[in-house]
Amino acid sequence: MPLDPQVAALRAQRAADDVPQLYTQTLAEARAADLASIRAAGGEVEPVHSVEDVFVDDLGLPLRIYRPEGDGPMPTLVYFFGGGWTLGSIDTADGICRRLVNAAGCQVITVGYRLAPEHPFPAAVHDCHRATSWIAKAPFVDPERIVVGGDSAGGNLAAATTLLARDNGPGLAGQLLVYPNTLYGSDTASMRAGDDPYLFNRTSVNWYWNHYLTDPAQGADPLASPMLASSHAGLPPALVITAEFDPLRDEGEFYAEKLFAAGVPTTLTRYDGMVHGFFAMSGVVDAGGRAIEEAATWLQGIFGND
Repeated sequence: MPLDPQVAALRAQRAADDVPQLYTQTLAEARAADLASIRAAGGEVEPVHSVEDVFVDDLGLPLRIYRPEGDGPMPTLVYFFGGGWTLGSIDTADGICRRLVNAAGCQVITVGYRLAPEHPFPAAVHDCHRATSWIAKAPFVDPERIVVGGDSAGGNLAAATTLLARDNGPGLAGQLLVYPNTLYGSDTASMRAGDDPYLFNRTSVNWYWNHYLTDPAQGADPLASPMLASSHAGLPPALVITAEFDPLRDEGEFYAEKLFAAGVPTTLTRYDGMVHGFFAMSGVVDAGGRAIEEAATWLQGIFGND
């Protein structure tokens, strides 16, 4: 099908305004533009019961804890923001996390992992795994009901974290992968078709990978390319969300097939007419809100509070 009318209107506006691609800007400019764009598309900031920013000295990382009403240890989604391991921050995931708290009724904790190129692969993966391990021991978290998730590079980090957690702990109840990168150097049909100059495209993908990896050979490491893991058996149940007009569509869907083939309970949903980033666009794209609702319903099922 064609681009969703709401997405087509956004694309037309970007073309009319001649908005520069992030990969044409300096890192500082791209990071600022990324935050501004996400805030503009995210819509109204939803209130939640409580929000707390903490810095965990043992990790050397900031966390943001969003809680619904209630006391005691809570089911928890550990969320890793997107941005190609290069852009993004706890702030860029704020809208998504607030909506998921309210829709799913669970606690959401965002991890401020270190960014490339200042901190290249595998810094972000190990930050995310260490943070998840710390969170699993926190007294306000139900250790039996922890899901890791993220969008784009955050989805990549969530998938990689499940590989580390399977072998080293902590136990995880699920993984929420929203249009994840799963294979360095992928040459899929969706990647080849992804050349729109006003949308996230294959040049965007390569730009991010080039910041993240210091050597192309690192792309063969399953912690960079989860698709290449020797086994996907024993990983937690997954929800994989993809977008029709996303260069990463095929590798996300192939990864879902890998999980399913390995016996992992897996739900795959492609949002037709959508583009990369739509999960964060619920203020201007209706499908973004629907995808968040789907993720929330899936989380409720995983946590046993549906």
